[in-house]
Amino acid sequence: MPTNISASAPQVTAPIAGEQILRVGPVNPTVAQSLSEEFSSLVLPETEPEREAFLTAHGEQIRVAVCSGRFGVDTDLLSRLPALEAIINFGVGYDATDTKTAIARGIKISNTPEVLNDCVADTALGLYLVTLRSLGAAERFVRNGSWVPGKNFPLATRASGKKVGILGLGRIGQAIATRLEAFGCEIHYHNRNQKPDSNYTYHHSAVDLAAKTEVLIVAAAGGAQSAKLVDAQVLSAVGPQGFVINIARGTVIDESALIDALSTGKIAGAGLDVFENEPHVPAELLELENVVLLPHLGSGTNETRADMAALTLDNLRSYLADRSLLTPIS
Repeated sequence: MPTNISASAPQVTAPIAGEQILRVGPVNPTVAQSLSEEFSSLVLPETEPEREAFLTAHGEQIRVAVCSGRFGVDTDLLSRLPALEAIINFGVGYDATDTKTAIARGIKISNTPEVLNDCVADTALGLYLVTLRSLGAAERFVRNGSWVPGKNFPLATRASGKKVGILGLGRIGQAIATRLEAFGCEIHYHNRNQKPDSNYTYHHSAVDLAAKTEVLIVAAAGGAQSAKLVDAQVLSAVGPQGFVINIARGTVIDESALIDALSTGKIAGAGLDVFENEPHVPAELLELENVVLLPHLGSGTNETRADMAALTLDNLRSYLADRSLLTPIS
């Protein structure tokens, strides 16, 4: 488990009691159980008018919020929690939280980095193989009885030795690159900032990265700064022989432009673990054979979810003890 990397802890003020800790939205079952049994925390109702009545009664006393990457502390909720000091986030992504306002108010935020890198990278590699080699469609070909004498499954695309562009060479992006190197792939990347210690080929824009590679893997952080980063122009640069893999956030890709690109042959195919309005998946995507669809399971293993839950709770315990966070966002 990561060590305490936060700055020197401020002087601890009044102890934080259970009624000052708020669970926002559904969270991991282990986290939810501990919040209830160990911390006696409150739970924000999900529907009106219960939510409004709750915030009127308790909003001003809440000092810590615990949430997931999908259900964060948004602008409206922040305005109802004037005493909030810390947001403890389950997941590496925190784009559902209004971090700009929170940071401006001096609210500390933690997430759960590192512990899920390998499983998300494994998912990216799985999507890469299934998408390029059409393995999902091939499995359905067998199951539905289409494999009969004289009828063979159509040829797919070689997965090894490709030029692969990684959009977002953070911890997860690097883990993906390491795996693809074992497949003899040539790694290119685009990041907000070039990494001087990287031997991979850097490109100054997502469009250039897409144009110079055969497969574009999206591993960029979510949020307003990356919304629709992969737009129609980028998808056009991917080209009719190219593929897109997304294990980041659905909002990073312009979903309408992606549907058009897949439907009209502007790109060869896509592998998606995330969508713009989860769990809604557009009907147009469901009808296409050149796209692989997963239910946002990037970090979905028993081992990784247990590690994420443990780190979430350790961040909470650390904050209650001395107002420090083990893994504050940078």
